[in-house]
Amino acid sequence: MATKKDLPKEAKIKKEVARLKRVLKDLDKNKLQIVEPLIKNAAFMAVSLPELEAIINEQGYTSEYQNGANQFGTKQSEEVKTHIAMTKNLAAVLKTLADIAPPVKKKESRLQALRDE
Repeated sequence: MATKKDLPKEAKIKKEVARLKRVLKDLDKNKLQIVEPLIKNAAFMAVSLPELEAIINEQGYTSEYQNGANQFGTKQSEEVKTHIAMTKNLAAVLKTLADIAPPVKKKESRLQALRDE
């Protein structure tokens, strides 16, 4: 069986979508249909972030630029900017999904059952 790193990106996204849907399995069907795009976006971002991190680790956090003949410098790389934006977006989407998710039903303990009698 292929490990998680060996899977193609689409397969990783499908696994993440399935995982998020399991978390939201008790959600009303209408709400689940409404949040379906959020689930897909969250899965895409969750799979893409490690890829961006690998690129950043390989190429570094900065890139050099040249404006004109004599103006050189370094700036934050595009991958880092994308990573920062995607991390913020993923956090916002996950917070939205967490707020929508129904609370976990706790199993009542025997002691609580005795108290309730």
